[in-house]
Amino acid sequence: MTVLVWVTQESWMACVDAALARAPADDVTLLHVTDAGAADAAHGAFTALLGRAGAGPGAQLEAMAETAATEVLAAAAARLGRPARQQRRRGRPEHEVVQAARGADLLIVARQGGAEAGPRSLGKAARFVVDHAACPVLLVWPGPAPEGPPRPPRPGGRPKPPHGPKHSPPHGPGDGPPPGPGDGPPPAQRLE
Repeated sequence: MTVLVWVTQESWMACVDAALARAPADDVTLLHVTDAGAADAAHGAFTALLGRAGAGPGAQLEAMAETAATEVLAAAAARLGRPARQQRRRGRPEHEVVQAARGADLLIVARQGGAEAGPRSLGKAARFVVDHAACPVLLVWPGPAPEGPPRPPRPGGRPKPPHGPKHSPPHGPGDGPPPGPGDGPPPAQRLE
């Protein structure tokens, strides 16, 4: 079985531990994706807005990202403790992971975001990967799993606005009913 393990700075340990537990003798590839967005934006700002050519801050950001990728992959390989392929990609992480997972038998991904259960426990990239990967996905918590069931969402799924609609001022208990949708300031009077 071919196992692809997506390692990130925040969650590589949990993903490698899951590979050790679920695929102890399988072929493992450690995948790191460098998000090209920040370096591309810095390079674009440096050349377009400031009118300068040359390396600029984009090259510095790329070098820092390359160093971080090397460190994460080395730490993940050491924790795995057995031979594993290492793959580096650059681009939009969610798209690169889905592309790399083609042909894999299992993809191990960690949740992103807070340690609270519920829909917000998946970040944008992880949600995309879970929805679009062409292989089974093992989703792991980056740290200890939360205890108990998630809090139920509010009816309607949206938080209550603090003071009602934007056009109405806050009302206290003795102020009478809040204004209705047709209520508002009196129409302007014409002066003659």
